[in-house]
Amino acid sequence: MNLKMDVVLPILISFGISVVLSPIIIPFLKKLKFGQFVRDDGPETHLKKAGTPTMGGLIILISIVVTSILYIKDYPEIIPVLFATLGYGFVGFIDDYIKVVMKRSMGLKPWQKMLGQIIVTAIFMFYISEYMDIGTSISIPFTGREFDFGIWYYPLIFVVMLGTVNGANFTDGLDGLASSVTVLIATFFTVVAIGYNSGVAPITCAAVGSLLGFLVFNVYPARVFMGDTGSLALGGFVASTACVLKMPLIIVIVAFIYLIEVISVIIQVAVYKKTKKRVFRMAPIHHHFELGGWPETKVVAIFSIITAVLCIIGLLAI
Repeated sequence: MNLKMDVVLPILISFGISVVLSPIIIPFLKKLKFGQFVRDDGPETHLKKAGTPTMGGLIILISIVVTSILYIKDYPEIIPVLFATLGYGFVGFIDDYIKVVMKRSMGLKPWQKMLGQIIVTAIFMFYISEYMDIGTSISIPFTGREFDFGIWYYPLIFVVMLGTVNGANFTDGLDGLASSVTVLIATFFTVVAIGYNSGVAPITCAAVGSLLGFLVFNVYPARVFMGDTGSLALGGFVASTACVLKMPLIIVIVAFIYLIEVISVIIQVAVYKKTKKRVFRMAPIHHHFELGGWPETKVVAIFSIITAVLCIIGLLAI
């Protein structure tokens, strides 16, 4: 692998596209009044975010897609990752469109959103099963070995894909949180892809560059939000990359923030339905810390530091 051409260059290309596109797309989103809807029951500090342009995930997607197309001929391994990123991003785009343009605060109905995700997951799994020599073996963290899950491989991948995508979606709730956490995860996968010479490095690098460029406009105070268009796409990117690298279980470590966000919501809903009491001040868990007095920037910084440390542990685990 040529590190300059296949690693450094896609990062720079994607970063450049993201930084150049943002000042163009953000005013366009403002003009179309694609503003963020803010929940009345959320933190009061978030009320000032109302009207901030959302659907900025289009910037992330365009940057990744354009950069990936330049490498897809020589690196066909990025095809399923690109499909999953685009597929989930499309589901998120429809959800954002309904919420922002059609003024329906809930967007897609839960079953519609899940159906779209299941379809994307099924197509992704079909592709890697039929057109890639991946098999049903999965790397087990900290053992240095693979285990063949056989027929159970497929339901496991479904759980990993859907869980990761929705975890990324729940993580997108503070300025720069999902972007900061995911750029670290993408960097982890870039290091792994280079080390394993797996062929997915160009798209992981594209994700890194795209997110770095997006963060210029997404850090507090955010000038644009990624919306479900971006968060679902990023979840799809992380999950599909891990699957192509045959290490979906590593997500539990490097994307622990995604996991804890999902678990906090599940616990909150389950306990409240049974006892009418709340475990957390508010779920997902980043709002719990925010309502506990942590500034938004501190929550993002702490969650990012945790992710960085876990990514280092992840390198020890493979």
